[in-house]
Amino acid sequence: MVRGLRVPWWLWLVRGVLALVVGVIVFMLVTIGQVWSVGSQDHRPRSDALVVLGASQYNGRPSAVFAARLDHAAELYRAGVAPLVITVGGRIPGDPFSEAGVGASYLVKQGVPASAVLAVPEGRDTLQSLVAAAGEMNTRSLRSAVVVTDRWHSLRSVAMARDLGLRATTSPTRTGPANRGWDTQARYIVREAIGYRWYQMFHRATPSGAGAPAV
Repeated sequence: MVRGLRVPWWLWLVRGVLALVVGVIVFMLVTIGQVWSVGSQDHRPRSDALVVLGASQYNGRPSAVFAARLDHAAELYRAGVAPLVITVGGRIPGDPFSEAGVGASYLVKQGVPASAVLAVPEGRDTLQSLVAAAGEMNTRSLRSAVVVTDRWHSLRSVAMARDLGLRATTSPTRTGPANRGWDTQARYIVREAIGYRWYQMFHRATPSGAGAPAV
């Protein structure tokens, strides 16, 4: 009688590692599809507020990426999507300007009434900024928001806003440097896919505002 061949332990290990790698690749491809799908949509229902996420400012002037978001928010305001535009984003030490303040000033110059703009100068990243915006909205009994950001940033941003208790949708800008060139967009999509899964696994927010920063 011929005894069956015994599979070496290291071969089982190799098979396990390969299965894990394939699983991770499939998982990330699905996530990339989610980033693409949400970023390709534009949901702008009548809401309590527009929340514009900051994206750097230089000596009191918004970066090109930030300006594109602000221009889109001004368009949404003029279309009657929401009566209030909330700008968020803090400032780095030593800088007299905050992203929120610069964004608010820019919107007023674009014709949005100052009474319809609220600057919340807090947040060094997406989660911190949305925690600050959600907190301000809660104090004003505002519940629904359209998050204004870049296309491929939409999935992670709206997920955070919903985790914080807001009835959130997203209307991303289609202009600006973040939407130019497939190489730039491909890097952005992959980065956001990783960032979204990292947030879900390690930094998930709660309606109370709890959640780890630096996402």
